[in-house]
Amino acid sequence: MTDRYAEFDALTFDRPASKVLRITLDGPGLNSVGHDAHRQLADVWLAVDRDPDTNVALIRGAGKGFSAGGSFELLDDLMTDPAVRLRIMREARDLVFNVINCSKPIVSAIHGPAVGAGLVAGILADVSVVGRNAKIIDGHTRLGVTAGDHAAICWPLLCGMAKAKYYLLTCDPLSGEEAERIGLVSICVDDDQVQERALGVATQLADGAQSAIRWTKQTLNHWYREQSAVLDASLAYEFLGFAGPDAREGLTSHTEKRDPVFGGPTSE
Repeated sequence: MTDRYAEFDALTFDRPASKVLRITLDGPGLNSVGHDAHRQLADVWLAVDRDPDTNVALIRGAGKGFSAGGSFELLDDLMTDPAVRLRIMREARDLVFNVINCSKPIVSAIHGPAVGAGLVAGILADVSVVGRNAKIIDGHTRLGVTAGDHAAICWPLLCGMAKAKYYLLTCDPLSGEEAERIGLVSICVDDDQVQERALGVATQLADGAQSAIRWTKQTLNHWYREQSAVLDASLAYEFLGFAGPDAREGLTSHTEKRDPVFGGPTSE
């Protein structure tokens, strides 16, 4: 891989087909996203946008799943350090808008668990290919914070407000099959066909009329851009929550593998 991606050492890259750049989340804890990976996952789309050798980006997870979301270290640090909290909030916003504003189409291949920051890129991808038995979870309210990141701006558009509210409020998991049925993802296939189908879509787009494809993406993504105030509000509430006791209880209960007992202050 060229030096263009040398700074993104928390991600891995290869070119499985002409003009297709494959980005792989490959880290400990089922590809959990630590500090470096979070920053790089936000910024890599700027490099993709400027890469003359890439027409399409394909993002996937290594091993048994797509991504388990933010690492325990990252979550602990943003709960205890206001400077880290502000930095991660900015990166979370950048991740959403850099995916949306990248001129090149993005395809995601989602298998196994898909949570948190990794899920942002997976769901916001222009074409999302998901395994039948994938496990998609937003997870924010289970952690004790507001559903920020991408969810507030795109889930209602993709699957409707009623389904978005149900899954974002309850954090119930969606299978890939159910995610396709409600319109949250583009395509559902058997688990062993996810990578092949995603690469097929990426290759088809890479071989297509680039100006037509890119300007179609640009135009359609105005639906997301119009919701930028919604994203900002959701991020503000989410990261306010990370400073409170419910987030600490959510993380502690997760590490202790028990149900959380929330009792933090409300707005009443």
